[in-house]
Amino acid sequence: MVDIHSFFAIIELMTSRSYLGEFELILLLAVIRLGDEAYGVPICRELEFHRGRNVSVGSVYAALERLEAKGLIVSSLGDPTPERGGKAKRFFAITKEGLRQVRETRRVLTKLWQAIPESKLDLLQEG
Repeated sequence: MVDIHSFFAIIELMTSRSYLGEFELILLLAVIRLGDEAYGVPICRELEFHRGRNVSVGSVYAALERLEAKGLIVSSLGDPTPERGGKAKRFFAITKEGLRQVRETRRVLTKLWQAIPESKLDLLQEG
């Protein structure tokens, strides 16, 4: 169990660095999970399945573009296909920096969860 002083030290550490937001994190996790099949539609389906709600394709592509601008993912165009009217799929892959940030976010979130006393977690379940 982490004491209250350690808890606030973790919070201060989080504000001093750039951590992934929820949507960014789950997008990166979906890209990792899908591997070579990480492109728009499967990424949206993956998010919808795990979040249990609809996801806007536009919001997914906007977030993917932000992640690429940050250097956390890279994209490449596949071959054009007749079933897509001759359009190519845009595939995404995580970078080393993206993977580092996913791991760091997991580490910090795990520490925060461990810092919450069980009695507080019980209150969350009752609400």
